[in-house]
Amino acid sequence: MPLENQQMPIAPAAWDLTRDYHSFANSDQVQVTHLSLALKVDFATRTLLGEVTLSLRYLEPQVGELWLDSRDLSILSVTTDEAALVFHLETADDILGQKLVIQLPQAQFERIYIRYQTSPEAEGLQWLTPEQTAGKALPYLFSQSQPINARSWIPLQDSPKVRITFDAHVEVPKGMRAVMSAMNDPDTPLEGQFQFEMEKPIPTHLLALAVGDLAFQAIGPRSGVYTEPCMLAAAATEFADTEHMLDVAQSLLGPYAWGRYDMIILPPSFPFGGMENPRLAFLTPTLIAGDKSLVSTVAHELAHSWTGNLVSNATWRDLWLNEGFTTYFTNRIVEEVYGKEQAELEWVIEFGRLQEEMAALPLHRQTLPANVQLADPNLAFNRFTYDKASMFVHELEHRLGRTEFDKFLFAYVQHFAFKAITTEVFVEYAKVALVEAYPDKISEVELLEWIYGEGLPQGYVGPTSRSLDKVDCALDDFLQGKAASELKAKGWRVHHWQYFLTQLPEVLSQVQLMDLDDTFKLTESSNAEIACDWFRVAIRNHYDPVLPALSAYLQRIGRGKFVRPLYAELQVAGYHTELQQIYASARAGYHPSIQVQLDRMLKG
Repeated sequence: MPLENQQMPIAPAAWDLTRDYHSFANSDQVQVTHLSLALKVDFATRTLLGEVTLSLRYLEPQVGELWLDSRDLSILSVTTDEAALVFHLETADDILGQKLVIQLPQAQFERIYIRYQTSPEAEGLQWLTPEQTAGKALPYLFSQSQPINARSWIPLQDSPKVRITFDAHVEVPKGMRAVMSAMNDPDTPLEGQFQFEMEKPIPTHLLALAVGDLAFQAIGPRSGVYTEPCMLAAAATEFADTEHMLDVAQSLLGPYAWGRYDMIILPPSFPFGGMENPRLAFLTPTLIAGDKSLVSTVAHELAHSWTGNLVSNATWRDLWLNEGFTTYFTNRIVEEVYGKEQAELEWVIEFGRLQEEMAALPLHRQTLPANVQLADPNLAFNRFTYDKASMFVHELEHRLGRTEFDKFLFAYVQHFAFKAITTEVFVEYAKVALVEAYPDKISEVELLEWIYGEGLPQGYVGPTSRSLDKVDCALDDFLQGKAASELKAKGWRVHHWQYFLTQLPEVLSQVQLMDLDDTFKLTESSNAEIACDWFRVAIRNHYDPVLPALSAYLQRIGRGKFVRPLYAELQVAGYHTELQQIYASARAGYHPSIQVQLDRMLKG
């Protein structure tokens, strides 16, 4: 999700759209192909002491420098097998960090060794005290590298264009477990030493590390859950359908390439719903609703194993290629595992989110490519790269028919497997695989209008669900004056409630709000999605009885999808004193990347 109040400059049309403007790396001259990491985790200083060995492939024989990305790193030494190398860090950029420039002698060294230490304020790492964990016994560390924060804990070419393999040795305090986006062994004794290997090339934003009081439970032959012991049983029950999801995904897009699909349920401060780190998806505990109503996020992160981890965006402008196809693919998995009604409901909710953001953002930002070349790449994570792109993929299915579209999708993934592509590479592929192959189904003009056009194409009709007819009736009855207790809401799913709350008018009376709250106990909802939607309605209408629960919610949950819009609503509604009080209490528990975004937003 973007920062609602941050103005994003428009990138000039003449810019090189193959270049990653969010990396200093000269990867077109010399490319890092493999990382060998040695990390010592120090909870006392909140730092990693590391040594990384970079294996290099030279694309230009006369290259004299290696440029790497870094952010707030102390570089202790840079050496080869033979000698020390001259290096320097350039002036820091607020968004990109610092360029690490390493002088390369004429001899082409295959490996370079860098010793370094991270900062306690590293934006890609969150350090939690025992009191901030569920078990209250041991501290906790987890990373979040996407989009450009791997550089805050490893000096590297931090670009999705650069795929690497890696191995790692991680030293942690005895009694704690380390896990990474690699093959993990749950039987490794807790003696403080852990070994990892990822032999398949991955983009650097998929590098991930977590350390804590972690237990494991298998939920299938290829899948399992890591989390704190007190959360393990609930997590394993909630995500018990993961193996079935794997089978469904494979039937659509081909064999699963990564061996295992394990998940780790992180503390509530994790800033996303999920993160598709290969072999170890990171998930928020807000998904554990007790009724599997929010597990589509598991399906989403699993879907990324094909669309995102196999076929990747080359730059953050091209993020829609990851998220749009994955959001569509998620819907297909949900339909097969949980039924057509739930899939339709989720699709309609997606369209509603898109319409809300279309009303809030300037038209020039409503394209599939996120033109963030001049801005924070976090701004690429918006409803257009997710939901407009998903509508585009659904439209392709509608035009071609499911059978023919599935053939296209399968061929697309296989053609670009383990590659990073730009929007323009996709367009050239689609001109052949779609426009030429199905000339009576889609034209080049229509293809380009979807991708580069602002807003939605003229005449586009969004998704509907007959399952929402009963919600529309209840909405009409309530707005006509019928008491909330008389509404026929029994048996509604989470998605029905989301639709009901988001379709309420902007202005409601205190009597109406109190009636809804007294009847349905919305302020007390334990479902994070319903609670967030209700709080937004309440804040807009100055329904003050929610404030204590809202404060507790914002101090308990750090997921950006929830906290950003709620702080924005408080700001717009004029709750300035309450906002400052809540943020002062909650800020320390948020991930550093969320702190940075909220600090900027709340200064405006």
